[in-house]
Amino acid sequence: MGNSFWAPVKLSLEVASFSTIIVLIIGVFFGQIMAKRKFKGKVLVDTIFLLPLVLPPTVVGFLLIMIFGRNSPVGQFIEWLFHQPIMFTWWAAAIASTVVAFPLMYQTARTGFEAIEEDIENAARVDGANTVSLFLFITIPLAYKSIITGAILSFARALGEFGATLMFAGNIPGKTQTLPTAIYAALDSGNMEMAWLWVGSIIAISFIMLVFVHFMRPR
Repeated sequence: MGNSFWAPVKLSLEVASFSTIIVLIIGVFFGQIMAKRKFKGKVLVDTIFLLPLVLPPTVVGFLLIMIFGRNSPVGQFIEWLFHQPIMFTWWAAAIASTVVAFPLMYQTARTGFEAIEEDIENAARVDGANTVSLFLFITIPLAYKSIITGAILSFARALGEFGATLMFAGNIPGKTQTLPTAIYAALDSGNMEMAWLWVGSIIAISFIMLVFVHFMRPR
């Protein structure tokens, strides 16, 4: 097998891990806000956060190209700052995976926060807990199962991202070729042995992730 097999596996795990860390932070932050606060336009914001969950991956990829492409202000600024465009790089794969994985983390975290009884948090406030200590020592521990579940599901989703990654990051071996795009390339070239090995590896990783999710469910 050699490096030709392990390179997409390693890259996929790196991209999925990075994406999971980002969506964990952002998803928990916005999940808490959306679960506990009421404001005008909340339904619209919630819909926008969940939109990547239902949009076709090609649409997500197209929007990422429009936002970060070389002809966009954001893309031009990034190219000026780093002296290279972001498209067809490791970072493009990471951004695509982060965008598609975020709704799972956000929705799961929000559900966990909504399940916390307000009386518990109010009692902590009465005892002198400030916003930060309340969040870190009361809210997070009470919602930790939902947060961990969201992180695992987000990792699995980021690992399996294909359409947006192919459009935005490309399929460059050793650089942006993740497991899904490697499977596509192997199948297209008739290399069924490698395709089956990569399929088996991504199924095994995803299976393990889902087993963890099962054990995190309330009993």
